Order: sequence, then structure tokens, then C-alpha cells
Amino acid sequence: MAENTSPEPARVVVIDDHTTFAELLGQALDREQDLLHVGHAGSAAAAVELCRTVRPDVVVMDYHLQDGNGLDAAGAILQDSPQIRIIVLTGNPTPEILGRAAGSGICGFLPKDGSLQNLLDAVRFARPGGMMIHPSLLAVQQAPPEPDHHNLLTARERQVLSLMAAGNDVRANARLLGISENTCRGYVKSILAKLGAHTQLEAVAIAQRRHLLPGTTDA
Repeated sequence: MAENTSPEPARVVVIDDHTTFAELLGQALDREQDLLHVGHAGSAAAAVELCRTVRPDVVVMDYHLQDGNGLDAAGAILQDSPQIRIIVLTGNPTPEILGRAAGSGICGFLPKDGSLQNLLDAVRFARPGGMMIHPSLLAVQQAPPEPDHHNLLTARERQVLSLMAAGNDVRANARLLGISENTCRGYVKSILAKLGAHTQLEAVAIAQRRHLLPGTTDA
């Protein structure tokens, strides 16, 4: 008799104080063969306890919770179980929230009103150490741009930065630009240094605030 080699479905918990949203998302997860809904909590404190109990693979969590926010809850969960992949859902994040998210250890930052398929794909493909952010979350109202030199980035660095903002990884960016992955990583490193950023997400948030991305206007 052939041995079943199918991988176990990813175990997912949903953290949201809107019960209807959480129940509908749980039902959607259970309709997927490779995903399994294993619990729901409605507060940051309950989220931490639930994750300690059921040890999920992935957490989908609203940013706005009854007793705190999703990034605080994510920090507490990852302190206990750093292997858990956490995706935070939000509406219009401020540049400060985007910057904090970049260093929080979460794997994804998505719009709560986005498509179900995008969310399911994020649950499937989120990886520790990686960071997915939907481009729509960068299209938020910004404060007046900080003083900046118009020629801070080279033309090629601006191209790489634009592709980073679109959510592409280094391999995809290198292919699109017709350069090697090592060369593309060098551009990323230069961009981070010039913008004073520690991660690509933080660099994109800073560039958006300073109007360095296409579609924005330099002061």
C-alpha cells in the first residue's frame, strides 16, 4: 500500500475582534486542502495564550485589537515561538507604523479589505525573515517631505527601489533589470545605506515619505 507523502496542512489561527470576519476567514481557510484553521482570539492577550496552546504555523492578525495592537501582540508571540509566521492586516498605516513593522519580525503586512486570494497566498508563502507588504499600503497620506537631496539615489537605484516598493524580491528584480542577483543586492545595500534603513520595507517607507518613488513629487 502506497504511503501518504502529502505534507501536513499549515495550521492557522485568526486574531480579530470582529467575530463575523474571523469566522468567515476560518471557513475559507478550512476549504483549502493545504490550510487548517485551528483557533480564533479577539484580543492581544488572548492571542498570546492561544498561540502558546495550539502552536500554529501561521497567525493572521488584525492591527487594531481591543487591548492593544497587532505589532505588540506579534512581538510577544514571536518571543515565545520565533518560528511562527505572522501576517498583520490593517487599513491606512502611518509611516511610523510601517517603519516599526519592518523591524517587528512579522512576515506580511496586508490591507484588511484586500482580496481573499491574496491573503491565502500570503499565508501559504510567508517565510520567517521575509517581509511582504501590499503596495496599496504605501499609498497613504504622508507628512510634508523631509529635507532631501534630489540626487540622493542614482537612476538605477531608483529603478531598484521602485521594484522593491512593488513587492518584488531580489531574484525577480535582477531578472527584470537584466542584471545579476549579486549586482542587484549591491544596489539594495547602497539604497539602505543612503536612506539610513535597516530593511527593504523600512527603505520603501522612508522613500515614500521623502517623495523619492515614482508618482510622488519632490519638494
